[in-house]
Amino acid sequence: MEKETGRIEAFSDGVFAIAITLLVLELHIPELKEGEGPKDLLFKLVAQWPGYLAFMLSFFSIFIMWVNHHKLFKQIYKRNTAIMFSNGIILFLVCCVSYTSALMANFYDTPSRQLTITIYSGTFVLVNLSYNLCWFLASRDRSLLRPELGETEIKKIRNNYFYGLPTYLAAFALSFYFSVTALAINVLLWVFWAGSSGKIEVKNKMMAKSFFKTNN
Repeated sequence: MEKETGRIEAFSDGVFAIAITLLVLELHIPELKEGEGPKDLLFKLVAQWPGYLAFMLSFFSIFIMWVNHHKLFKQIYKRNTAIMFSNGIILFLVCCVSYTSALMANFYDTPSRQLTITIYSGTFVLVNLSYNLCWFLASRDRSLLRPELGETEIKKIRNNYFYGLPTYLAAFALSFYFSVTALAINVLLWVFWAGSSGKIEVKNKMMAKSFFKTNN
């Protein structure tokens, strides 16, 4: 089966690259006044720690989103209008991460910390929903998927994304009262996505071997 999603993936890769590059714009070079020296520079650099935290978290979150997007579209061979628009929602939310990251960088060390983390956590609830939507639209028509993909693998991928939703919702709810805990839960979920995407890749290799053996 000829893969038809090349343009979707190329365009998506460009959006991911731009979104992850925009994060660095929130890291500002401190300005030294006349007479200030290395100690003053160090103090000003340390004072920007919320920006470093936001950059690090958002860089790896977008990177993991890109990895999962890549693995997801390895399973999708054909496209239709619904898949293209659902992918557009994913890309829109990827760009939103850059904005919510900027909010955290500027207000994390202020009384507005809770609100910025709530907005940040809410963004990832929507991100999870968008991945679930994309896979739902793709998997409901088996003709759009990788030919050797079986029902067990389809359900595994669906569950892999769906199981994260309650945890993201819990983190969002907690962010109203325990904002730092909510942020930590989001980080743990990104670790989960990083690990689970690797398992899907291994499974694909096993399926490919089984498929070729069956057809030879």
